[in-house]
Amino acid sequence: MKKLILGLAVTASSLAFAQQTPSSSSNPVTFGVKGGMNVSSLSKDEGLDDQKSKIGFNAGVFANIPIAESFSVQPEVLYSQYGAKADYTLLGTKYSSSTKLDYIAVPVMFQYNLIPNLYLEAGPEFGFLVSAKNKLKNENNGNSTTSDNYKDQLQTFNFGIGLGAGYYFTPNLGITARYVAGVTDIFKDNSGDAIRNNTFQVGLAYKFK
Repeated sequence: MKKLILGLAVTASSLAFAQQTPSSSSNPVTFGVKGGMNVSSLSKDEGLDDQKSKIGFNAGVFANIPIAESFSVQPEVLYSQYGAKADYTLLGTKYSSSTKLDYIAVPVMFQYNLIPNLYLEAGPEFGFLVSAKNKLKNENNGNSTTSDNYKDQLQTFNFGIGLGAGYYFTPNLGITARYVAGVTDIFKDNSGDAIRNNTFQVGLAYKFK
């Protein structure tokens, strides 16, 4: 919880900085909403293969704060679905499993405008786990079961590094793409290889002008 508060504090500090930073009429602080698709996986160290990707979504709000002619800071608050899928065979029976991890994510992206409508970005993402569930399906007979929320086994806090880009077709509407590489192990007591969240995000952003 303390780490989540830290992430929110960074966002609040950015907004406070925006209020104190003079902005020209051509580069005002702007607010907006965004949403899109997550293609997520859980990766392991020591060269072990990633599990199969899982489709989810992200949605939330952001503020874009100019700090120089071509630079800005964009703090966001998103509801973001991470996780993975896997197929395996046990005693001749084929199973497919789906892990669904839902976070409140607080990315703080530092953006550089190559041209007025096109930017590159990089920055940290702070996450707070709100839900964790597993779904197991027997592919032989079609039966499936969903586990209860097992978030107590996982780290409440998740930290990642994001790299991305975006292009605004109009002053208001743009397309965004970002890859977030997990840094922290998602499990509390993991004696083996670290397991981290990784996700590719693509979506739309709308600025209120």
